[in-house]
Amino acid sequence: MPVDHYENFPVASLLLPARLREPVEAIYAFARSADDIADEGEADAATRLAALDAYRDALDAIARGETPPDPLFARLARNVRQWDLPIPSLRDLLDAFSQDVVQTRYRDFAELLDYCRRSANPVGRLLLRLYGHESAEDLRQSDAICSALQLINFWQDVAVDWRKDRIYLPADSRARFGVGEDQIADGRVDDHWRALMAFECDRARSMMIDGAPLARRLPGRIGWELRLIVQGGLRILERIEAVGYDVFDHRPVLGRPDWLRLAWRAATHG
Repeated sequence: MPVDHYENFPVASLLLPARLREPVEAIYAFARSADDIADEGEADAATRLAALDAYRDALDAIARGETPPDPLFARLARNVRQWDLPIPSLRDLLDAFSQDVVQTRYRDFAELLDYCRRSANPVGRLLLRLYGHESAEDLRQSDAICSALQLINFWQDVAVDWRKDRIYLPADSRARFGVGEDQIADGRVDDHWRALMAFECDRARSMMIDGAPLARRLPGRIGWELRLIVQGGLRILERIEAVGYDVFDHRPVLGRPDWLRLAWRAATHG
């Protein structure tokens, strides 16, 4: 499963073909460092946004065929040229990170999905470029998987995000099920909360299942990589449900016993 700060990025694992590890790691270094600018430390919003603008300037230089002096961007530039990586996808990631600096609430699911379109979906599209699989259906199903992974991370991390004064649960859904911000602040789990979380987990599961056939189409080790990612996301949803949706006191994570289960599911269900 994706790890560390940028949760929806599948780090080059043992399953990833060796020839792809360098471009994947270059993209990951870019995404993780930009995400850290938006999320980590004590800098104010203006400082964070200025730093992300500097990242945009570096992408502009790469788009002009230049190699920025910073080692992170010099490495990215080499891989952009070698693999013809789409720079608009990298810009979308920066737009999402900038949005995280200034926006802490979402009106409805459509607005949240638009955020996922820029915060998560570009990762899948960049990887599909590396894999050489970019049909319209490939891209659509990749977007479904990536957005689902982002949503699952949100539902897993409600308490973590609250401490950053962020709520990703859409306001219209919260109103529908009678869950106010005070309930999130208190970490209060009741029938209203469980109904809200069940609704949102079901939406994420449906999206993941919709995108899952892509993992069966991708060949060899990259197909296995994606099948494990899909099954890992679904397993996190099961763990959220298993604790009665109490993600305040029981943040669901995958442990060592889960990996055998995931491998079996990836082999038998895809």
